[in-house]
Amino acid sequence: MSDKKDFVKEITNIEEDFAKWYTDIVLKAELADYTDVKGFITIRPYGYAIWENIQKYADNLFKKQGVKNIAMPVLIPESLLQKEKDHVEGFAPEVAWVTMGGGEELEERLCVRPTSETIFSTMYSKWLSSWRDLPYLYNQWCNVLRWEKETRPFLRSREFLWQEGHTIHETAEEAQKFTLEMLDVYADVIENLLAIPVLKGKKTETEKFAGADSTYTVETLMHDGRALQAGTSHYFGQNFTKPFEIKFQNREGKEEFAYQTSWGISTRLIGAVIMAHGDNRGLKLPPRVAPIQVVIVPVAMHKEGVKEKAEELYQTLSEKYRVELDIREQYSPGYKFNDWEMRGVPVRIEIGPRDIEANKCVAVRRDTSEKIEVNLEELSSKLKDILEDIQRNMYNVCAERVKEKTTAAKNLDEFIENLNKNQGYIKTMWCGDSKCEEKIHELTGAKSRCIPFMQEKLSDKCVCCGKPADTMVVWGRQY
Repeated sequence: MSDKKDFVKEITNIEEDFAKWYTDIVLKAELADYTDVKGFITIRPYGYAIWENIQKYADNLFKKQGVKNIAMPVLIPESLLQKEKDHVEGFAPEVAWVTMGGGEELEERLCVRPTSETIFSTMYSKWLSSWRDLPYLYNQWCNVLRWEKETRPFLRSREFLWQEGHTIHETAEEAQKFTLEMLDVYADVIENLLAIPVLKGKKTETEKFAGADSTYTVETLMHDGRALQAGTSHYFGQNFTKPFEIKFQNREGKEEFAYQTSWGISTRLIGAVIMAHGDNRGLKLPPRVAPIQVVIVPVAMHKEGVKEKAEELYQTLSEKYRVELDIREQYSPGYKFNDWEMRGVPVRIEIGPRDIEANKCVAVRRDTSEKIEVNLEELSSKLKDILEDIQRNMYNVCAERVKEKTTAAKNLDEFIENLNKNQGYIKTMWCGDSKCEEKIHELTGAKSRCIPFMQEKLSDKCVCCGKPADTMVVWGRQY
């Protein structure tokens, strides 16, 4: 179709310039837009609707874990930030400071929260007295500010939306268990809602969160073979509870410091959806997260009964699905087909005079472009199966890509060759020395993604230095 070809020219080819392709989709699918404030974006209604669906799904899972939502201040006094040495050093380069208020200079600088461990810890130290009060399982949905040098919509903007969970527990074992349970919650969100396979594991000492005892991650692989850290869960031990004096009377009547966790996902997940599923026709949304699951496009709308039939279908389908009816008169059906394809709507229903006569319509799948003729009486029930199949297929396509883009290397030459030939995950053995991590990063631009929970014995030697090694690490270039 000629107008399809003309329309798609607006999107850069995915294989020619992946970064430009990504930006084109963000702007043309109206997910977000740039603002007059450098490094800050506006999330437009369509993009925000995706975030709302992520938020709703995740929040429901949090509540099943016993987590309650809370709201903390956006400003944090400098003295609080200084209390945990590693934490403040980790965030210092990204912090934005407020020094004036109401035209007067403040007595103490206030930072715009880059994360809220310190303010949560201060409040917990006020509220906690006995082991009977524990655990505190609190989360907030909010915005944070990090003064990133290089920004890209959703992936790395200076202000972004996220949730941050902060919990305190009676014992180390309970806190560690909860840290891993929340990682499983994130895996559920990313795999079952967003149809993106995850790699679960532990971050190395170099890559762990500033102030954490240990950091666990769910890593994802994008279309171009770069990795994206999709969510993290941290075990803090008593690293914050001691300096912030979060203590309680334990079961023996003695004073003890609580054990803490922290975990978060952000609007970066919208970027993951774009880069894991999109193609040269634009965005491709898994049905479970799609703001619009089905769009009805009447053909020859000027002919008698067509618009009315489309409206009737809309009313029926709206009872079960998130549906849009496109009766814009200023655009041709061909333009509309391409417009909705670019926006990633999973199923498009085409219906015209001949279809109405035959009591049928055509359902077009966004993931495979397959056209399915469906009897109108069966449409509502058939759509359920089609949408479930699209969700499953989109996950499987990503899983197949991960498989194709995962290689193993036993030495540096092999590592470099694999990464340049087939950018993706590289599995290697590692001695545990951070100097080897630094060297690999310098030579290849790849970083350790995680020490996977599922370990394999690839060899006896470290990929970098050749010394004895019994830990498998997965590496990759990152976003």
